[in-house]
Amino acid sequence: MPRILPLFPLNLVVFPGEKLNLHIFEPRYRQLVRDCIESDLTFGIPPYLNDGVSELGTEVRLLSVEKAYDSGELDIKTKGVGVFRIREFYREAPGKLYAAGQVDTIEDDPGEDPTLKVRINEYVRQLYDTLGLRKIFLDLPPNYRIYDIAHNLGFSTEQEYQLLQATSELERQSMVLEHLENVLPIILETERLKERARLNGHFKNLTPPNF
Repeated sequence: MPRILPLFPLNLVVFPGEKLNLHIFEPRYRQLVRDCIESDLTFGIPPYLNDGVSELGTEVRLLSVEKAYDSGELDIKTKGVGVFRIREFYREAPGKLYAAGQVDTIEDDPGEDPTLKVRINEYVRQLYDTLGLRKIFLDLPPNYRIYDIAHNLGFSTEQEYQLLQATSELERQSMVLEHLENVLPIILETERLKERARLNGHFKNLTPPNF
């Protein structure tokens, strides 16, 4: 059933399960946070792309207010809980300063392909090793979702939005696998060239081939 959801458009993509810290300074969003606290509301973050509010966004729940400033500004912690589609956008919710939308919740199929996950794991391990980010991969739980690594795969904001449009984990796996197969050879070659440039002019201790 469609419902009214307060909206906080931002120039980024938030994924379900993601924890996002925000500094709130505009009066309209300070009002939004107060309403979330007083009425236990969630709110939506639709990406602002191509000079417009996107059709899809991520519903988030306020976890805590970490700091309230004398100026009225706030530091808050939030967490993504699901994806929605905007049916109708309102610049201002009735009687409010902030935007809102009539939205539908997007159902997601969490089923994944274990074979694809093994291949993705290997590619991600190579990528993170090359970029010096291996600890991030080691800290991931075995049952991690694509959403949990999507911000660390070299996607553009537009590509991240395409991931948000996918309605199953299997579809996201396929998208990530294709992306990694395309970008990993380029990244590995770039790092190889950087290492060659770094060693240029150094005395090299090389073992000649035995022939």
